[in-house]
Amino acid sequence: MADLRDMLADARALIECESPSSDLAAVARSADVVTEVGTGVLGVAPERIVLDGRTHLRWRLGADPSRVLLVGHHDTVWPIGTLAGRPFAIDAGILRGPGCFDMKVGLVMALHAAAGLDGVTLLVTGDEEIGSPSSRELIEQEAKTAAAALVLEASADGHLKCERKGVSLYEVRVHGRAAHAGLEPERGVNSTVELAHQVLAVSALADPAAGTTVTPTVARAGVTTNTVPAEATFAVDVRAGSVAEQERVDRAMRSLWAVDEGARLETTGGVNRPPLEASASDALYETLCRIAVARGLAVPGRAAVGGASDGNFTAGVGTPTLDGLGAVGGGAHADDEHVVVAEISPRTTLLRALVEHLLASHR
Repeated sequence: MADLRDMLADARALIECESPSSDLAAVARSADVVTEVGTGVLGVAPERIVLDGRTHLRWRLGADPSRVLLVGHHDTVWPIGTLAGRPFAIDAGILRGPGCFDMKVGLVMALHAAAGLDGVTLLVTGDEEIGSPSSRELIEQEAKTAAAALVLEASADGHLKCERKGVSLYEVRVHGRAAHAGLEPERGVNSTVELAHQVLAVSALADPAAGTTVTPTVARAGVTTNTVPAEATFAVDVRAGSVAEQERVDRAMRSLWAVDEGARLETTGGVNRPPLEASASDALYETLCRIAVARGLAVPGRAAVGGASDGNFTAGVGTPTLDGLGAVGGGAHADDEHVVVAEISPRTTLLRALVEHLLASHR
């Protein structure tokens, strides 16, 4: 692998090309930079895959189908112009810059860990931060042929992400009947009042003991202040640690009934990402711990997190998955986003050793 100076130079190149998910041209420019950096490290150019205008990259190194899948993304949450106020910088061993932690340093780690290996696919997507709408099928297809998926999302305080909650997203629409709010409100069916009943009913579906959260979020109702509102909507964010819990909430969401007999409900949406359950990560995590001990490297802890990643998709198709293998630092999606420079090389060495072990085990 290259030395730390080369990895930091590659990280700078990626970070200084801003790539907000919603800006397709910016994501395409970022793909150009990732291609240039990755080709220099791996010695071969990637396949460029554009789906719904979003640019993804795929390196297939050697054997086909590959035995190990490395997964990352080059889009970020930061709008164009963020770099001007928070430029790339390294001070007192801390690297900063928009997207450094989530997850451009992780991409650099993946590239250098894969260099010279045979039997690895590196998939770099351009829409993870908005839910991977165009890349989900691509990720799942690659995962189905791999013996293991290793996800270079940032760590959780240095811990690997061995469990991730699944995500379900819904919209509940209330159909009422308009009427003049001052002259004859009794002739209307108030969608705002019905929405209030439904928000309470949906909130009650949460199960804290099981770790299931059901959170009503954005709500809208009515058009004018003197009209009984005929239409109302609210969005619902569901996070669950098991498929069984996702299915329970889904059944309940689709069985909602109107309190006001004159109102009608319409529920759309459903499961967005399946959970990454502990069973998908256990064997890989144990293997990595043994490798770390054997090589005298620090053994990372394990964590369960509520946020989702593309690792949810790889685990969802039955592929053993280990997530959070990327940078050590903090501040994802926040102004204090940062990476601990001293952790980059040892974590990349550990990743490389894990990949080599998996390749040898699945010849």
